[in-house]
This record gives sequence, C-alpha cells and structure tokens, in this order.
Amino acid sequence: MRNSGIKAWVAGLAAALGMLLTATAVQAEAPFKVGFVYVGPIGDHGWSYQHDQSRLALEKHFGDKVKTTYVENVPEGADAERVIRNLAKMGNKVIFTTSFGFMNPTAKVAKQFPKVTFLHATGYKRTKNLGTYVSKTYEGRYVAGYVAAKVTKSNKIGYIASFPIPEVIRDINAVQLALNKYNPEAELKVVWVNTWFDPGKEADAANAMMDQGVDVILQHTDSPAAMQAAERRGKYAVGQASDMSSFGPKAHLMSVVDDWSWFTIHTVQDVMDGQFKSRDFWGGMKEDMIQVPDFGPAVPEAVAAHAKEIIASIIDGSFNPFTGPIKDQSGKITVPDGKEMSHEELAAMNYYIEGVDGTIPK
Repeated sequence: MRNSGIKAWVAGLAAALGMLLTATAVQAEAPFKVGFVYVGPIGDHGWSYQHDQSRLALEKHFGDKVKTTYVENVPEGADAERVIRNLAKMGNKVIFTTSFGFMNPTAKVAKQFPKVTFLHATGYKRTKNLGTYVSKTYEGRYVAGYVAAKVTKSNKIGYIASFPIPEVIRDINAVQLALNKYNPEAELKVVWVNTWFDPGKEADAANAMMDQGVDVILQHTDSPAAMQAAERRGKYAVGQASDMSSFGPKAHLMSVVDDWSWFTIHTVQDVMDGQFKSRDFWGGMKEDMIQVPDFGPAVPEAVAAHAKEIIASIIDGSFNPFTGPIKDQSGKITVPDGKEMSHEELAAMNYYIEGVDGTIPK
C-alpha cells in the first residue's frame, strides 16, 4: 500500500514537472513583442509608410521570434500617451514612437514602464530606457537643392513645410545652401501647412506656388499630392521619405528616401541581447538610411552625375552641407568658415539662413 502510494506520488510529481517544463518551453518560445506608433496612415507613401516598411523588414529578419503591432493615424497629443501606454501594457518590449510630437507622451510613459525600451524619432528627451533617433534628411535635401538649382527655368523653388521644428527648418536651410552655391538667382518660397499628412492642403499649397511661378516643388509632408499636382501642370517635384516617382513619372526629379530597417533591426537585437544603451542616433547616407534611388528623365545627365559626386562626398565624409561660413537672414555669421555644425547645433536650429524668403511661424 505504501509502495503504491509512493508510486502515485512520483507519477504525480513527474506529471507536474512535465507541465512545468512544457509551460516554461512555451514561455521561452513566446515571440518578442515590438510596437510602433505612426502619426499618419501606413499608406501615406511617406514617413509613416517608410517606418512601416522597417517593421516589415524586422518581421522578415527575425521571423517567428518577433511579433509586431502598429497603431496608425495617432494625433500628436494626449491620445498618443494613451496609445503608447496601451502598447506597453500589451507586453511590447520595444516601442518606436515615430513623430516629433510624440516626445512628451513617450517620456511620460517610459517613466512608468522602466522595463520597456522606447525609441523616439527626432526628439531630444532621453532616459535610461528612452533613446532618440533621426535620419540626416538634410543630406538628401542638399542634393535636391542642387538638382532644383540646375533644372529650374523660372528660378522660383517652392517648399511645402509641415511644422516649424528644427528638423524641418534645417532641411529648408539645406536646400537654400545648395541654391546659394549653384544658383544664387533662385528664390526659395516656403509655405507652412501645419500638418504632416493632408493631401488636400498639400495639393493646394503646391498649386498656389505654381500659380506664382514656382516650377520645382520640394516638401516636408508625407503624401504624393504635390508630386501629382506638378505632374498635372508640367512642373517638377522632389519626393519625400519614399520613392514617389510613380506618382509623377515626368515631374519626378528625385526622392529623398528614409530607410529605417537597419536601425530598427539592430536596436531590437541590442535589447534582446541586453546591450541597449540610450543615445541620440543620427543616420544618413553613410549608413544607407538616406537614399536617392534614381533621377528622373528631366534631370540632365551631367547634373545627375554631379549629384552622385555630391552624394559620394557626403558618404566618404569629405563634404558636410552644414560647413561654414553660414550666415542667417540678417547676414550675421552663425557658423564660422570651415566649422561643421554639430548634431546638437543642428538639433536646435531655429533660424533661416541667408537667402530664404519669409519668416518662421511662432
């Protein structure tokens, strides 16, 4: 009787251990969760679209080891905090918040979830579990400014700007730097639309500028509406964030493409390995995070060739668009001759350089 009782106890213990081992195995095989928050729709063909392409690249790279979740069309404000917090509660170990206006909500939620790693795009607030990252879009904008300087016939260049934050201001300035060097007669006209994604507003801004004689349009907004408007009216445009050539085959001069895949994959791997360290990461042409896939048919071969030379010089470090002397609109030297602006200085840029027409909205 005693032997049978011991056998039953041993059998029960073995079963319990088996269940525990099975549960442990299941837990060990559970996918690593990663969340993404987008300010626009993933179909914007711009900023949010390119971030979502990095999410898909992450899934492809890690396979079943990673499970991703995204929330699109999230307003920059209180609603963003709710969305970010919900992603943390869902068990996401890494959360990418991909727009400047998500900065304060991200910082607040990061403090509440110290075991979750947060990455915020284009911001400046960092803590142990909150890092920041940005692409050097100004490198691509400088190349676009050079191409615009050489292609324009009216010497009027238009720029559709979203919000007056350093990221947008420095890209406008990068275009002007190229115009100053390659076509000082060209004028850069800036229209602020106060949105990241609104095809109607973007198209209206593009048409208004073309009505005023602008024949090349650049943008820091995310829909292809400006490219489409330029195509309809026989003008030229530069794509934003993704390759927008299909939206204006004749109008398309080039696109400044963001590729976040490398950064996203390496960041998640670092967190998995326990190697993550908060920092302010800047990635550009050298890291292949800023790309110019091709030039449109309206770009002369000689212009395209020199544009590629500029790109090569940025990649090998022999040229930095923000190298002095640089003056502000009043003519005051803000960057001395031969000095390169630091990331910290670029991140705080709040003034137009010499040549930009207009003032920065308050």
